[in-house]
Formats: sequence, C-alpha cells, structure tokens
Amino acid sequence: MKMVTGDFWVLLAMLLYFIVVVLIGFVYAKKSNASSEAYFLGGRGLGPWLTALSAEASDMSGWLLMGLPGVAYFTGASDAMWTAIGLAIGTYLNWKFVAKRLRKYSEVANNSITVPDFFSNRFHDNKHVLMTIAAIITLVFFSIYTGSCFVTCGKLFSTLFGLDYATMMVLGAIIVFLYTFVGGYLSVCTTDLIQGTLMFFALATVFIGSVAQAGGVENTVAFLQDIPGYLSGTQIATPILDAAGNQVVENGAPLFGAAGEYGLITIVSGLAWGLGYFGMPQVLVRFMSVRHSDEIKKSRIIAMIWLVVSLSSAVCIGLIGRAVIPTEFLTQSAAENVFVVLSRMILPSFACGLVVSGIFAAAMSSSSSYLLISGSAVATNIFKGLIKRDATDRQVMIVARFTLAAVLLFGIIIAMDSNSSIFNVVSYAWAGFGASFGPLVLFSLYWKRTTLQSGIAGMLVGAASVFAWHNLVKPLGGWFGVYELLPAFVFACIAIVVVSLLTKKPSEEIEKEFDTYMDLDV
Repeated sequence: MKMVTGDFWVLLAMLLYFIVVVLIGFVYAKKSNASSEAYFLGGRGLGPWLTALSAEASDMSGWLLMGLPGVAYFTGASDAMWTAIGLAIGTYLNWKFVAKRLRKYSEVANNSITVPDFFSNRFHDNKHVLMTIAAIITLVFFSIYTGSCFVTCGKLFSTLFGLDYATMMVLGAIIVFLYTFVGGYLSVCTTDLIQGTLMFFALATVFIGSVAQAGGVENTVAFLQDIPGYLSGTQIATPILDAAGNQVVENGAPLFGAAGEYGLITIVSGLAWGLGYFGMPQVLVRFMSVRHSDEIKKSRIIAMIWLVVSLSSAVCIGLIGRAVIPTEFLTQSAAENVFVVLSRMILPSFACGLVVSGIFAAAMSSSSSYLLISGSAVATNIFKGLIKRDATDRQVMIVARFTLAAVLLFGIIIAMDSNSSIFNVVSYAWAGFGASFGPLVLFSLYWKRTTLQSGIAGMLVGAASVFAWHNLVKPLGGWFGVYELLPAFVFACIAIVVVSLLTKKPSEEIEKEFDTYMDLDV
C-alpha cells in the first residue's frame, strides 16, 4: 500500500484548502457583521446554486464520506442502500413541499431569521415559550451533531498521517470555529459551495479509481457475491467477531457467518431517515435565505443531482473497499476510514490531499452550520427573545459568539472517544430534529387549525419520544427495533392534531396570515 504519512504534497494541498476557507470568513466579515439578519441569514440573498449546494453539503457532513461507506464496508449493501434511498426521497419531498412555503411564510411571519423565530412568529407566541423550547432542542441536538463532525476530523488525520486523534480533532474544530466566528452565514454558505463541489468530485474520483483498483466491475461483484448477504437488499452480511468485538481473519480472509435477514422493519427504518429532512434547521434555514421563491425549483434540481450521485458513490466506495482491502478494518468504527485509505492508495499525493480535503470539507460545512444555528438559537431566541428584548444587534452577536465557543467545547468533549461511530451519533441527532421540528413545520405550513399549544406539545412529545424509544423501547427488539425517528414522528403528529382540536382555534389575524402567505411575491 502506498503510504502518505508525512507526505509534503498531501499536507500542502490540505493546507492550501484550509487557508482558502479561513480567508473566505474574513472576506465576508464586514458584510456579515452589518446586522444580525446578515450574520444569521445572509440578508436573504442566496442564488439557486449557492442555496442547493449549501443545503446539501451542510446536511451531509463527514457522515457521507465516512459514516455511510463504513456501514457498507462492514455489513454490506442493505443498511447503507435503504438509508440512502430514504434520504433521497426525503430530500426531494422537502424541496418540493416545504421550501417555497417556508421561504414565503418566514417573511410574512415578522421576517423570521431562524427556525425557532418562525415557530414563535407563526403562532404569535408573545411569551416566546415555543421559541425557547425550540432553541433548547436546537442546542442539545446540534451539540451532539457537532461532536460527530469533530470525530470525522480526528479520524481523518489520524488515519492519513498517523497523528494523534485527539490533537487533530481539536485542531479541526478550531479551524471550523474561526471562519464561522468571523464570517457568519455568508462565509458558511460560500465555503459550502466550494466544499459541496469538492465532495462531489472526491466521491466520483475515488469511486471510479477503486473499481479499477479492484480489477473491474466483474471481478469486484464476483468477490462480493461470495460473502453471504453482502450485496442483497433483503439480507445483511454477518461478520464473525472475536471476544474483543473485532472481525476474525483467517488465512488472510475476513470471516462471515450466515447472512442475517434484513426484513421489512429494518427496511422501513432505513427509509424513515427521509422524514428527518422536514425538521433539519441547517436545511430549513437555506430555504428561508434563498433570494426568491421562484428560484427554488432550479435549486431542487441541482440538489437532487448532487445528492443521488454522491450517495450512490459513497455506498459503492464502501462495498468496493471490501474487495480491495478486505481485512483492513475489523470494526464498523474503523471501517469509516475506508474512503481515506482508498484515496491514498489510488491517487498521486497532491490529488490525494485535495480529495481527502473533501472529508474535512464535509465536516466543516456541517459543523459550521451547527455552530452558527446554535449561536442564533441562544442569542436571538433566548437572549433577545426572553432575557433582554431591547438588545442591540451588537449584543446579540456577542452572545452568539460566546455560544459558538461553548458548543465548540461541548462538541470536543463528545468527540474525545476515538471509537465513536459517526453513523450512530448522527442517527440519534437526526431523529431528534426530525421528530421535534418536522411535524410542526409541516402542520405550520399546511394546516390553519394548528395552535400554539399543539406546537409546544408536538415538539416536546417528539423530543421525549426519541429519547424514550431509543433507550427503553428499541432494545426490546422485533417491531420495537424500528428506527426511533418513525414512531417519534408519528407521536408528535398525533399530539399536534389532538391538542389543536382540544384548544381554541387561532386568532383571526393568524388565520388571515395563513390564508394569504402564499400570495406574497418574494
């Protein structure tokens, strides 16, 4: 295997990339600091390309280049494939049924610049109860999400250069913090455009190169078909593990048991990932910031092409990696490095540096969004919404930046365990947002009878159900083993409908806003 440890050209390529993204933060510093709306929402001036690639890059994170290929490598196609299909369907539905309506309604609802803002203004919540709950949920789950991105940074550098995991994880976190702290939303979205493009070409390049490395499509498929259930959509490969939890290797070959059944409940769990999109703040805020709602259709087409190609490539890289380096990774956590190792095997040093920058790009684009939205949740929704309602823009932005620092530290603490699985950490936070915010977003945009009290109930039931199902119900197995997002989403929807019908209908002013918001030309 070609080694790149200490390779000057790899380091140079990555260093140049880091310099560019930090410089972007400083370039946008003056414009972003003009007001809190500019800092958190870019002044609602994003074009279709920037909107599409920023939404997808910030959403996918290092999970796309490490977590998803790792699952495919370790247990075969089923888990990764059904999850990818669910995400593709969810992305399309979100762009189709939420994007335009949210862009218009967020402006009607007192020019809302954050998702908690929108919830509060949509229901005329003068006491800001809904906003506060939404901000706290945002802070909790984004702290977990941010930690998963820092895990990506640590694994990348420790695998690529043999450097200390913790040191490299902290360094990556600080770089993300710097350009988010200085440049705000515009710098985040502009770097997302660069990073989304880099991620796309990195995946395509390594996918094509790994097929060639494995000796072509026929040889690859023939090798993988010998592993029971590996390429099946209704079965799952079962690695034989030793007492320490590592896959057993015998005569240079990884050992697998009989294929496990991948039944309807697990397929539904994979598809259920798509429900999460309706509640993802980092995606929803992109819809709110697009220049004009008429440009959303073009953004949707760009986003779907990017997503389908990227997801397909990521799954295939994991599968092909098992044929190229069958005994390289003996746990799923370790297997999340398959993209890095294939890159260093296939590519010249400088090109390898650029391609693996795609992983850091993915982690940076997502964690910067998580940091920024967490900052806006605390500064705009809690500090200005509850504590100091006459706060100036300067005071709001100071609080936001202190929050960025706090979330940064919490994310670093979460990421300290080098054995953390990116896929598992992300799945938990994804369920939290999807169930807490997703149902309320849909009901807010489509059902006039939705009330403030039902919004509070829906968010609390959704968040509580994720915790309860994941920790208490899911371990029971069988039908209870379904991904917690699905039951929590359903329970939240039921709570919203029941409480809405049991409480007083919205005021005439709220109903008038609902009836006319789609007529707005923005």
